[in-house]
Amino acid sequence: MSDEAPELPAKSAGTTPSAPEAPGEPAPSAATDDWATRYKYLLADFENSRRRAERERETVTRQVRAGLLRELLPILEGFRSARDALNHLPPSDPVRKGLEILDREWMTFLKHEGVEPVAMVGRPFRAEEAEAVGEAEVTDARPEGTVAEVVQQGYRFFGGLLRPAKVVVARARRAAPEAPSPVAEDPPVEE
Repeated sequence: MSDEAPELPAKSAGTTPSAPEAPGEPAPSAATDDWATRYKYLLADFENSRRRAERERETVTRQVRAGLLRELLPILEGFRSARDALNHLPPSDPVRKGLEILDREWMTFLKHEGVEPVAMVGRPFRAEEAEAVGEAEVTDARPEGTVAEVVQQGYRFFGGLLRPAKVVVARARRAAPEAPSPVAEDPPVEE
């Protein structure tokens, strides 16, 4: 064994150390700087991949939830039809009370999930959220271009449309175009 210090690589021309040399420590080499740069890029790529995977996971989760909610909507509508059919019962009837409680629970569930109805009677018709399935006469209570009746409620979910509404829109009756009057033929000229 030799008491000599190990030989350090020679400094390449044109490179300057990023930090001043401390006594007894070797100067950082270009290879060290290259590895540090590669590490920073790798760390940034990892963070970007992690964020992208999180966004994709949220998107898939939202799509699955939307699919489940879309499947539950016909059940909700069937329940509401049954509830409306029993409106003739007195308010103190236990069946009617139970249906009202269940309706409140449905609405709480939908609100908690971020589901909002899109169509309301008296509000302006919005073609991007509803489909017009009929027209109704304009009245003082139903101005031109407003929703006169909700045939099937539509719902919004996380800003996107879960299902479009089907509505009847108030429209002024337009006068039928006048049919052109028949042109009388000139009588034949006798010579």
